[in-house]
Amino acid sequence: MAKYDYDLFTIGAGSGGVRASRYAAGLGARVAVAEERYLGGTCVNVGCIPKKLFSYAAHYGEDFEHAAGYGWRAASPSFDWPTLIANKDREITRLNGVYEKLLSGAGVELMRGRATLVDAHAVEIEGRRISARYILVATGGWPVAPPIPGAEFAISSNEAFHLPELPRRALVVGGGYIAVEFASIFNGLGVDTTLVYRGERLLKEFDSDLGSFLAGEMINKGMKIRFRSNIERITRDTHSGALCATFADASELTAECVMYATGRAPNTRGLGLENAGVDLTENGAVVVDETFQSSAPSIYAVGDVIDRLLLTPVALAEGMVVADHLFGSGARSMAYEGIPTAIFSNPNIGTVGLSEATARERGGAIDVYRSTFVPLRHQLTGSGEKVLMKLVVDKETDRVLGVHMVGADAGEIIQGFAVALKCGATKREFDATIGIHPTMAEEFVTMRETAK
Repeated sequence: MAKYDYDLFTIGAGSGGVRASRYAAGLGARVAVAEERYLGGTCVNVGCIPKKLFSYAAHYGEDFEHAAGYGWRAASPSFDWPTLIANKDREITRLNGVYEKLLSGAGVELMRGRATLVDAHAVEIEGRRISARYILVATGGWPVAPPIPGAEFAISSNEAFHLPELPRRALVVGGGYIAVEFASIFNGLGVDTTLVYRGERLLKEFDSDLGSFLAGEMINKGMKIRFRSNIERITRDTHSGALCATFADASELTAECVMYATGRAPNTRGLGLENAGVDLTENGAVVVDETFQSSAPSIYAVGDVIDRLLLTPVALAEGMVVADHLFGSGARSMAYEGIPTAIFSNPNIGTVGLSEATARERGGAIDVYRSTFVPLRHQLTGSGEKVLMKLVVDKETDRVLGVHMVGADAGEIIQGFAVALKCGATKREFDATIGIHPTMAEEFVTMRETAK
């Protein structure tokens, strides 16, 4: 008789948890997964997938305008928010079903409900105690907002996907990728949108040119941005229902929707991790080593709950490392350098490798190549929208250290260059590559002069 009910018990059926569980089951482990909310986690339900669907929707209004420059004539289009919500919900439901089939097909038992740790080898779910040789915590993160008076009137990105109606005016608070994405979505759907940020430059964790360039393009598209601004309180008008945000300088802005995108915290509260001796950081993240093992030898953690890189593909890769370490050869490892990412603002951002500032901080001389231009598509639209492309190169080795872009489909373009960086491509090899003409992407292999 087995000592434990399962070899692996996973708490959380998001990207990392599902991948680790499926892979472990494929290696012969007896696996169960507990999920209290929805299958697919943040990415599928209130993250990557619905966000990009909303981003597509927000681009269409602009596309209709641009089509006029190419001879298209049509009646002014109208937008129906309930249709978008209904179609989005249908797609998310389909994906929930896909995740359930992936688990059942791999022989993983799915348990619905909130699982909490009893000790290092046991969890409790719906009053049932279950033992496991290993426990994997993959509970993701949750939005957080500053504790100001009236914060209860604001929403997070979670609620933005289920608004009963599209607001006429919106304030989006934050300067990170979620903030610029939702500000772009609201703006693109015709909402009078103001982005409020306490800092001086958007996207402070990325190459400095990206945030500065994006802000200019967003303003050109009709967005209002308030830098160095803090909301001190929010009040609701009892008659109109409108929200009034009062700033530190005593100025006020009124909107139907105030959305905070000021960060996410690891979702570890109330899990009972203290019962198993699991160490947490100050913000609640599980402390893990290179194999994602916590301070309790039988407990592992992956994804947003460890607060490293909050990206779905990263959680997937981490989950594979855990399963391989516990039940496979142990040959897999996780490297966090050279991971590409995209920001679905309008315009999009794609980036991989080192920023200019980081490359300089690491010492050694670098060359920076920077190009801005109006792409061919907009030569007839009259929009004036520009593209930014940037390369950061090690002067001594000629190796390309970073590739950065602001412009349409930046994520699609940067994915290919991420492969080049992974292979250690040099600027000389970029230059020797024949470009695809006419495309925006060819600019990356034709830049010859360094930025001044």
